[in-house]
Amino acid sequence: MGADHEGGVRRRPVRAVAYAACGVVLLAGCASMPDSGDLRGVESTPRQETQVRVFAMPPREDARPGEIVQGFLEALTSDDPQYDTARRYLTADAARQWRPERLTTVLADGPSIEPDKLPGGQEDTDSLSYTLAGSQVATVDAHQAYAPADGPYSKRLHLTRDARTNQWRISVPPQGVVMGKSDFQRNYTSVNKYYFASNTSVGASGQPVAVADPVFVRKGVDPMTQTVRSLLGGPTSRLSPVVRSSFPTGTALRKGTASLTPDDQNKLTVPLNDRASRVGTAKCTEMATQLLLTLRNLTPTVDAVELLGAGDKRLCDLTEERAEAAAWHAAAKSPEYVYFLDSRHRLVRMAAGSPGTSAVAVPGALGESGKELRSVAVSRDERTAAGVDTAGKSLYVTALTSGGSLGEPVVTSQGTTKDDRLTTPSWDARGDLWVADRNPHAPRLILLEQGRGEPITVQTPELPGRIKDVRVAADGVRIALVVEKDGKQSLLVGRVEREDKSAGHPVSVLELRSATPELEKVTTMSWAGDSRLVVVGQEEGGLQQMRYVQVDGSTPDGPTPAALSGVKAITASEDDRLPLVAYSEDGIVRLPSGAQWQKVVKEGSAPVYPG
Repeated sequence: MGADHEGGVRRRPVRAVAYAACGVVLLAGCASMPDSGDLRGVESTPRQETQVRVFAMPPREDARPGEIVQGFLEALTSDDPQYDTARRYLTADAARQWRPERLTTVLADGPSIEPDKLPGGQEDTDSLSYTLAGSQVATVDAHQAYAPADGPYSKRLHLTRDARTNQWRISVPPQGVVMGKSDFQRNYTSVNKYYFASNTSVGASGQPVAVADPVFVRKGVDPMTQTVRSLLGGPTSRLSPVVRSSFPTGTALRKGTASLTPDDQNKLTVPLNDRASRVGTAKCTEMATQLLLTLRNLTPTVDAVELLGAGDKRLCDLTEERAEAAAWHAAAKSPEYVYFLDSRHRLVRMAAGSPGTSAVAVPGALGESGKELRSVAVSRDERTAAGVDTAGKSLYVTALTSGGSLGEPVVTSQGTTKDDRLTTPSWDARGDLWVADRNPHAPRLILLEQGRGEPITVQTPELPGRIKDVRVAADGVRIALVVEKDGKQSLLVGRVEREDKSAGHPVSVLELRSATPELEKVTTMSWAGDSRLVVVGQEEGGLQQMRYVQVDGSTPDGPTPAALSGVKAITASEDDRLPLVAYSEDGIVRLPSGAQWQKVVKEGSAPVYPG
C-alpha cells in the first residue's frame, strides 16, 4: 500500500501507538503530521487482527489545514462507532449534516490529497480547498450492500478557519466515508443475512427456502448487534423484489438496546419493539430461523436464539436443530453422491466425501442405456437427472430408478455446431430445470418447471452477450451466467423474478452484475455456498487461476483453492465440508479440505454435485 501516486507525493507510513493490554490502537492522526514539508497522501493502515480495535486522535490545537485533512481521513478508518472523532475535524454545521453511514467508497489505495491553487498566489486566507483522488474499487451503500466500481475518484473538500477560535475545520466533507482497500479489509467483514424466497416452498411440509443476502458490517463496532439491526431493517434493494422477511414491518430492537451478547450457554436473547408482540408461533419460529441462520454465519458460537416482545414477554426460542427443520437451507443439505460421466459417457456416481475411487452407474436410463452424454445435472433431491447428448443437441430428463426409459428430448437445439447448442443444465430447489440454447440465430435461456412440460423462454433484457454456461442457485432466486461477447467471457449474477403466467412473460432475469470484473475469460464455475461461487478463469494476459468469489463481486476471506492446471469443469457443494471436484487434464480429481488435489479416475468428465 505504499505505492507512489502520479502527480502527487510519496506517502508516509501512519505512526500508531498500540495498547496491547486493552486491545486498542490509536491512530496518530494529525499528531503525526509534520509542521512543514510536502503534503502527503493518506497511507492505508496496516491490517490488524480482528481483536485489535483502532481509534483515531482528535485534532491538536492550532493544527495546520493539511493536518486536519489527513487526521479526518485517518479517523474514517478507525473503530469509533459513531465517527465522533472524525466529526471533531468538521465545523459544527458540517458535523450535524454529515452522514457517514450512507456510502463507503473503497479505493485501490488510500486517497491522495492535493491542495487547490489559491487565486493570485494568495496565501493568507480563511478558506481552502483540497482534492481527494484515487482509483475506485467498490462502494458500500446505505443498506450495507457491496458493489464493484471502477474509474477515477475525485472529490473536493473545503476548510474554513473559525473567526472566534482561529482553528481550521472542514466545512464540506466528502460524501460518506472513503478509504483504501486494505483499510476496508481491516474494518469490514461480509456476513449473510437470511430471508425467504417469496411464494416458494419445498418438500412435503412446505418449508420456506432460505436466501442469503450478503452485506458488510464493521468488524470492530459490535458486529453482532449491527448484523441484527441490518436483518431487521430488511433485505438489500437487489433482493427485495424476490424475498420476504417474517419480521413484521417496523420491527426493530427495543429502544435502549445498546449491545447484544450471547450468554454462557451460547444463546442470544433479542428484545424487540412492540411491532413483533402479536406474532403467532409459526411466524415467530420463522423470525427466529432468520436470526439464527444469520448469526451462525457471523459466528458459529451462537447455538440458540430467544425473542422477547414488549415487557420482556417471551415470544419464542429456537435451537440450531429446530432451525434446520423450519426452513430449507442449501448449506445444511449435504448431498448423498457426486456424479460424473465415465469413459463410456454414461452417468455414474460415488458417495460424496468418500475417500474411495470406485463409481457405479446410476439406476435408470442415463446409467443403464447406451445413450452417450456430454453434460448432466442431478436434481436436488437426487431422484431425477437431466442429460445433454454428446452432440449438444438434445436434453433428456429421466428418473434415477431402474428400468426407466429415456423418452423423447424435452428441449432440442438447432445450432450448427456443438458449441452453438445446449449448455450444461442446472436444477434449483423447487425442482425447476434451467438450460441455455447457444444457437446464435435463436439464443435463449430456458426454464422447465419441474423438469417437464412446455419450455419457458426466460426474459433477459439486460443480457450483454451470448450465454455460455448456466448455474442457478439452490434458492431459485439467483442465477449465475457466463456470458460471452467479443471473445471475452464475464461471470454475471442476476435476480430471478417470477410473475403471473397470464402476464405473458412469467420468468425474467434482471439486474445482471459482474461477480468477476477483473477476469476476461471464465472457463467454468459452480455455486460453492449460499452466496459464494468457485470460478476458473484468466485475467488479461494471465494464466488460468481458480478462486472463490461472492455474488456481490467481493472476495471472501480465507484461502483460495490449491492450483490445478488444465481445468475444464468444476463442481462444488453448498456444504463446504465436501471437496471440490474437477475435470482436468488428469481426469476427475478432488480437493478435500486441507489437502492437495487427488486423482479419482483418469477416464471421466463433467463432474456435478446435485443442483
